[in-house]
Amino acid sequence: MKDRKKLLDKIRQVEFAAVDLNIYLDNFPDNKKALADYNTLSKQLMYLKREYEANFGMLANFGLSQSEYPWSWTNEPWPWETGN
Repeated sequence: MKDRKKLLDKIRQVEFAAVDLNIYLDNFPDNKKALADYNTLSKQLMYLKREYEANFGMLANFGLSQSEYPWSWTNEPWPWETGN
């Protein structure tokens, strides 16, 4: 997925679902299906964030990719500046 906005939207969707399942699991920790779904979403989210950072730069000032010289964090467009 090379479209920046589509990839960022997908990250937001998966992250929302993972947070929602996290809250659910706080209340129902013995739910094996919810835990399996959470783990699947967590892996998917990690993959999506790596793909985004490899193609478009870091999502946060720390992340899954190494920083390069010169420091470019402030030169990259912020996630909310991508025409969303």
